[in-house]
This record gives sequence, C-alpha cells and structure tokens, in this order.
Amino acid sequence: MGDDVTTAADVVILGGGSGGYACALRAAQLGMSVVLIEAGKLGGTCLHNGCIPTKALLHAAEIADSVKEATSFGIKATLHGVDMSAVNGYKDDVIAGLYRGLQGLIASRSIDVVVGHGRVVGERTVEVTHDGGGTSTYRGDALVLATGSQSKSLPGLDIGGSVVTSDGALQLGDVPDRVIVLGGGVIGCEFASVWSSLGADVTIVEAAPRLLPTEDVWVSKQVERAFRKRGLTLRTGSSFASAAQRSGGGVDLEMADGSRLDADLLLVAVGRGPRTDGMGFVEGGIDLDRGFVVTDEWLQTSVPGVFAVGDIVAGPQLAHRGFAQGILVAEQLAGLDCMPVNDRGIPRVTYSNPEVASVGLTEAEAREQYSDVSTVVYDLGGNGKSRILRTSGGVKLVRAGDDGPVVGIHLVGARVGELIGEAQLIYNWEATAGDVAQHVHAHPTQAEALGEAHLALAGKALHAHD
Repeated sequence: MGDDVTTAADVVILGGGSGGYACALRAAQLGMSVVLIEAGKLGGTCLHNGCIPTKALLHAAEIADSVKEATSFGIKATLHGVDMSAVNGYKDDVIAGLYRGLQGLIASRSIDVVVGHGRVVGERTVEVTHDGGGTSTYRGDALVLATGSQSKSLPGLDIGGSVVTSDGALQLGDVPDRVIVLGGGVIGCEFASVWSSLGADVTIVEAAPRLLPTEDVWVSKQVERAFRKRGLTLRTGSSFASAAQRSGGGVDLEMADGSRLDADLLLVAVGRGPRTDGMGFVEGGIDLDRGFVVTDEWLQTSVPGVFAVGDIVAGPQLAHRGFAQGILVAEQLAGLDCMPVNDRGIPRVTYSNPEVASVGLTEAEAREQYSDVSTVVYDLGGNGKSRILRTSGGVKLVRAGDDGPVVGIHLVGARVGELIGEAQLIYNWEATAGDVAQHVHAHPTQAEALGEAHLALAGKALHAHD
C-alpha cells in the first residue's frame, strides 16, 4: 500500500477546493486534527480556473463596455483596443492575492496539507502518490471526499487547438475575431458576454429551446433579448453533429440539421462532470450514480464515516454550495446542532451582461409543487438607479397561492447579483409579500426594485398603472 507508516487524523479530506478547504478550516477551528490532500493548488477550480478568473474577465469586459458607451454619458473616451496580456495579468494578480491569503489562512490553523494524488484504498484511508515519487497513507476517523468537477465534452469533439474548454479560454493571448460557444448555460453565457464586449463576433449554439434552460422562462427571454440587442447570434434548439479543425487555424462546425458554422475558436461549454473516476471510490464500496457520489441529506455516503461535498454530489455546481456543505460536515463531526443544506435555498448568479440572479423555484417548478401559484414582474424601467445605469430587466416573484410565502425570486439586469443576499433571506425565511413590503429600501438603489415587486405582489403597488 505504500509506506509502512499510516498517519492518523480526526478528519482526512481529499480535495482542497471550496468544499474541502472550508471543511478543513471549520474542523480545525472546532479542535480537530485535519489532513488536507490536494493534487493541484489550494482553492481548486473556483479560485484558479472558474469563479474568480472568469469574474475578473467579466469586470474587464464591463470596463470595455463602459468606455464604448462613455460618450452617451457626456464623457469623451474612445476604446483603442484590448491588451489581453494586460487583462490576463490583472486576472492573475487577483488570483495570486487570494491564493496567498488562503495559504496563510490554512497554515495558521495548523492543517496538515499533503500535495499529491490521493486514492481511497481502504476504510477512511487514502494513499497519496507524490509528484516527486513515493507514497504516503492517511487514515481519518472521518473521510471527506471533495474532488470537484471537470469540463465535459461531446462524443467526437476533441479538445485542443481551436477547440477549447473554459480552462483554455482563460489563457487566450488574443481576442478571437469570431467565436462559437457550444452551450448556452452559465459558463457559455458568461464567456459569450466577455468576448462580445471585447469585440468578438459571437454565436451561441444551445441544444435546449432557450438559453439558461434551468432558469425561469422569463429570465431566458430577458437574456436572449438583451444578447440579441448586443449583437450576439443565438441558435437555440440546435444540436451539434461534428467539428473539424482547419489546418491554418479555426474550426468548422456541422449541425444536426445539416447547416454549417465556422469560427476562429470553438468553446465547448456543455457542463462539468464529477471527478470521481480512478480514485478508488467504487472499490471502497462508495455508491455512485452517473459518476456522482450518492449521499444522504447529511452528506454521508454509503460507507459510514465517509462524506462527500461539492460538485461530486449531484445538484447545483456552485462554489458556495460546496463551501456550505464542507462546514456542515465539520460541524456534524464536532457534534454541533446543524441543519442540512437545502439546494433550493442556495442563490444562483450568472455574471453575464445583463446579470441573472435567482433563488428558489421557477414558475414551472412552483406550479408542479403547489395547487395555486401567483406571480408578478416589476420592470427595472421604473427603478431610478437602473435608469441611471441604463440597464433593462426586472424582478419576477413567484408565490404559493394568493397569500403564501414567496417561493421564487428571479432578477435580470446590471449588478442584480448584489441583490441576491436579500432575496435568499426572503426565500429561506419563507417570507410573504406583506412581510417584505413593510421594509424600507434606500433610494435610489436597485434594491428598491425588490421592495416594489413585493409591494405589487401584496396588492400595494405605488408605481403601477391602473
């Protein structure tokens, strides 16, 4: 099995991404000895290849849009071009600063960080193969699996050259002239938004009938309208058949209907799959379903004392979900009174232009769950701050019955991701429209739109036309 000596700890954690390092920090804070095993860098996909770098690029894109639109605000400015080397430098500086902070935080908690590829080899036991050679073995009173996810592709679609996943898209040295984004989910819409802002001609191909197919239909319509207005080409309900790379660079795409597309770059954004293959999970008796680790609501697997958190557990693949799950497992192990993480109550944000933020049920989901549902949409055209920002969009509320709790909140518009904190409190505290309507929202803010929407749902709309 490797070295003769097995290191024992209260908790052994396989994976140092959001779920793994959150579990490690909380467990150490609660007095447990912790071994944290990571093959790459602490922080995982979120910090190095996902949330942070993509949002840095989106902010750079926002600045580009602001410069292009400056004259409409009376500011004389011209966008002379985009220096992707400098943009990537800015992005990498953000990552490096957060990475140093995380390393310092982990070190301050006396967590034993082990660098290497881990594999489950026995009951709550992980063997680590180190890059420099040799192995070491670690056994915990509890084992937490937090190995994350990886970009998926489609059969017959080889990654490389002019065909990239989000990992390759984050390292581009130039803005491509023409891009095809295969997949209109969160990742696809965010990258499409970035490249369009930076000057590329962008086409999104999505097999589902609409962009962001897991969001409310109203949300999809708002985003599609905004994207078309920005000049993006949308091909929804379109299935991919094959792709061929040209010898001089670029790619030709054939669709299932026989039509063809070509571009300088093809981004494959068809989702992310759990990273569970070849890690000894099945051999260790840990049940999987479609590659995801099966757990109960407390995140315990089919093997007692073995838990799983983050993207390897079926559900929304969100860094903050993994973070919350990691904390939940640590607090359980410490014997604290805690509650399971409710996936429905986790806020979701797509950081495109316009942004999308939501929590709770879509209208369709609510109609499946409740016998009666009522909804209201408040248009941002009536919101002073949104007018100042020249953003369009709105707030849609979904309520159970005519006077029940608000069970879904959906927002579209610039900066609405910053409003989701209040929205998740409304949903998770099962507030009614009347509960929210009595609260005063600062003027002029976009948060007023949440207040106005709840006033309307409570039958007290002040700015609605009779």
